[in-house]
Amino acid sequence: MTSSQLLQYCMAKPGAEQNVYDDWKATQIKVADVLFAMLHEVNDRPALTLKTSPALADLLREQHADVFPSAHLNKTHWSTLYLDGELKDSQIYYLVDASLQQALATKGGYHG
Repeated sequence: MTSSQLLQYCMAKPGAEQNVYDDWKATQIKVADVLFAMLHEVNDRPALTLKTSPALADLLREQHADVFPSAHLNKTHWSTLYLDGELKDSQIYYLVDASLQQALATKGGYHG
């Protein structure tokens, strides 16, 4: 999956807006001013940071070497994954949708 494919998927969400966060060289995607996805590069690889429940974050990190705690956001709730890694596109799309639901459910979404 490419960054542009993922950005297109995220921006198709109703009310989605993007902005570039220069300090992190990242594109943040928000709905209702709540962050749910962040596209950036980690170690020169395309990466995506998403919000999950702490239990799902732990499970993903245990099962996938390409999923690790976010460098910029609360590590309990936010995980980063490589887009060119072992996760299938369908898994990444599912995690984007889950991140959006999780972020909106907490109505502050940003525990950074």
